[in-house]
Amino acid sequence: MRVKGARSGREPDNRGVLYGIGAYGIWGLFPLYWPLLKPAGPLEILASRVIWSLVTALILSVFLVPRSRWRRLLNRRNTALLAAASITIALNWGIYIWAVNSDRVVEAALGYYINPILSIVLGVVLLKERLARLQWVSVGLAVAAVVVLTVDYGHPPWVALTLAASFATYGLIKNRLDAGAVETLTVESGLLAPFALGYLLLLHFQGQLTYGQGGAGHTALLILAGPITAVPLLLFAAAATRIPLSTLGLLQYITPTLQFLLGVVYFGEAMSPGRWIGFGLVWAALAVLSAYGLHRARRRRRDDRDAIGHGSDAGDIGSVGRSWE
Repeated sequence: MRVKGARSGREPDNRGVLYGIGAYGIWGLFPLYWPLLKPAGPLEILASRVIWSLVTALILSVFLVPRSRWRRLLNRRNTALLAAASITIALNWGIYIWAVNSDRVVEAALGYYINPILSIVLGVVLLKERLARLQWVSVGLAVAAVVVLTVDYGHPPWVALTLAASFATYGLIKNRLDAGAVETLTVESGLLAPFALGYLLLLHFQGQLTYGQGGAGHTALLILAGPITAVPLLLFAAAATRIPLSTLGLLQYITPTLQFLLGVVYFGEAMSPGRWIGFGLVWAALAVLSAYGLHRARRRRRDDRDAIGHGSDAGDIGSVGRSWE
């Protein structure tokens, strides 16, 4: 999956690394937040997150998004892509909130471990990309992990697979857009807002809405869903323009690792021997994938240095937006 603006041929910028750690760290700690919003149900939490994400994004866009960027973004093609992106991210958010509040944090973490591998599979199926041998090894190990976990659970790990598929699809769609985090969040949440508001009104008329009924603290926590959605996106965008894709690719494992640790240590979710074996296979797949990505990144940097030494046009060096494979 490509990251617009990420640097592929330079050494990591310390601030960029910190921004990346901040973004992935916040995402990794989300399982601590969603249970605080009970007794609100997952759909009410999702609807509130959409509404307050829109409010937050609109405020940020006033200060951070020039008018010219809106003119470039809002055309028929991009609007269709953003509509598709809004559907996939709503599915991802909703399933994740439900999983966390249903004591399935570990399975949710599995989804985000699988996501980079599934992104590669989508590249092969939809973009006709060719994989190196080590990438095929990584995919094979991930498939074996799913088989093992299916036997252990007694059914496929649907939560993990749905989260991975929805987020990989979301990343693929966003890859087709050359736009920043704030404006895309604004449009996506704006497209979802009428449905979210309609659902909240329905709950209100049915007397089941918890917003405004559970005290000031509960209401404040629901409102906070907007800022905590926007802040890690901004940190990620800042990191992506400052550090190489290989570094960003390694940092992404902070999120599922924190989720996994929270699920096992803090929430006390059971890990059977079969689940340890399944997760071990996934970790092995990611180790292979990361080693291959680091090898490719080092080779590109060496090629770039050689090209500079031979007087190549510096504008062709370290092209923006290369895949971390």
